[in-house]
Amino acid sequence: MIRLIVIFLILLFGVTEPALAQSQPQITAEQFQQLDSLAQQALDATNSGDFATAETYWTQIIDLFPDNPAAWSNRGNARVSQNKLDEALADYDKSVELAPNAPDPYLNRGTAYEGLERWDLAIADYNRVLEIDPNDAMAYNNRGNAEAGLGQWENAIADYRKSTEIASNFAFARANYALALYQVGKKDEAIRNMRNIVRKYPNFADMRAALTAAYWEQGKQGEAESNWVSAVGLDQRYQDINWVANIRRWPPVMVAALEKFQKLKS
Repeated sequence: MIRLIVIFLILLFGVTEPALAQSQPQITAEQFQQLDSLAQQALDATNSGDFATAETYWTQIIDLFPDNPAAWSNRGNARVSQNKLDEALADYDKSVELAPNAPDPYLNRGTAYEGLERWDLAIADYNRVLEIDPNDAMAYNNRGNAEAGLGQWENAIADYRKSTEIASNFAFARANYALALYQVGKKDEAIRNMRNIVRKYPNFADMRAALTAAYWEQGKQGEAESNWVSAVGLDQRYQDINWVANIRRWPPVMVAALEKFQKLKS
């Protein structure tokens, strides 16, 4: 999971994040207005899923202020979202160079390394985030994802648990924790966690789909089918087992369970 630096203008001209608020040249009111407009357009494009346009706006900002680490990190995020991973890495490297004590560039670079399946490098970046901020819930979650990529499920479970302890409302960390429990054979505990998540977040397609697979394995066809209708109604990507396995990156046991449901249901 990447983290967009949304307080871009504060980072440029304020002191909210000292590590990212590098010395910036004095700008005119006209330049400030231009940057404000570009940043807002970049954020709007990101929120609408138009990452190519967002990349263009961040590039314009970088052209104006090449020493601002937030702009480089945010353009890296736009590139990751387009699967332009090597280009994103170059942006994150520049952001880290400009702000070596800021956590976000490391966190975001870790996601690019994950996309390239360079798990150890991703973990190293997440470790660096946690050196800077030991209570960064997203870093624990992301490190769990990278550990899962290495098949280190117990380590992943510990990191997902820590993430949820820090941020109890971090739904994806709770979901990842439940999925990892299922992977290591703690299926009853996993299903109990899935149910609790759905109870709190009834429109969370990920856990609806997970409950589909788990209930189907238990022989609870009615409950499985009910959750599947909800899951697909919320997010049709769960019908694509390749997306589930390689983009969402469910654990292998969970992927196999969902695939079995899909094949027997069709």
